[in-house]
Amino acid sequence: MAYDDFHAIRVTLEGGIARVTLDHPPINLLDLELIIELDAVGRALAGDPEARVVIIDSADPEFFSAHADVTLIQAIPTDDISLHSELTGFQAMVDRFRTMPKATIAVIEGIARGGGSELALSCDMRFASLERAVLAQPEVALGIIPGGSGTQRLPRSIGRGRALEVVLGCGDLDAITAERWGYVNRALPDAELRPFVDALARRIASFPPEAMARAKTAVDAALPDPVDGLLVEDQQFRSSLSDPETADRMAAAMAAGIQTREVERGPLQL
Repeated sequence: MAYDDFHAIRVTLEGGIARVTLDHPPINLLDLELIIELDAVGRALAGDPEARVVIIDSADPEFFSAHADVTLIQAIPTDDISLHSELTGFQAMVDRFRTMPKATIAVIEGIARGGGSELALSCDMRFASLERAVLAQPEVALGIIPGGSGTQRLPRSIGRGRALEVVLGCGDLDAITAERWGYVNRALPDAELRPFVDALARRIASFPPEAMARAKTAVDAALPDPVDGLLVEDQQFRSSLSDPETADRMAAAMAAGIQTREVERGPLQL
């Protein structure tokens, strides 16, 4: 299967390992183009028998993915706060990396906030740069909530109290703390990060794919199905958009330079 018809990502497939590299300057913003391409590649890889392991990384050492495009959020209608019966397009896109019968690994070398954090959390495993990785869910500071699975993934990974510290505190988490809490599997020095992940991916890819898929299904059976919680998350997310203060906060953040590389590289002042 060919994977050359993309512009915001680069895809290679060799030895059973598919590498999906986010390459969408200036900050790998999860705008419509990147979301559509991640959705397409996720669908393709889920059904590709040649792919046994999927690695998501970034061409930019400073940014895994800054977050979802605020202008997309501003365009969401605010008159529907009912509980829906299907996942949103973004939730379904990231959840596919959890449910596909492949091992999925996120390599976080830089900043992963908001939707970038949610994309990484949806992978089976996460490995972070000890020197440069930053993780955060800063949505509440804008008057909204994490709407792309963060409220459901974090409690399962780090527990309720720490999840609330991340979601309500809206601060950046360094790689050492993220490892200690379980936000990432390991925080490794830059020189060791990719060699470790590549060796792990090769090892997993050498095993029978049917056994790997069955093991992943069995491990997932030990946890509550996240879908019902994701539907509640979506409802609460859409409800938050109807608050007038939310619109003001998002507009103020855009005016202050959010989504520019200069501002996003530092701690966000929201």
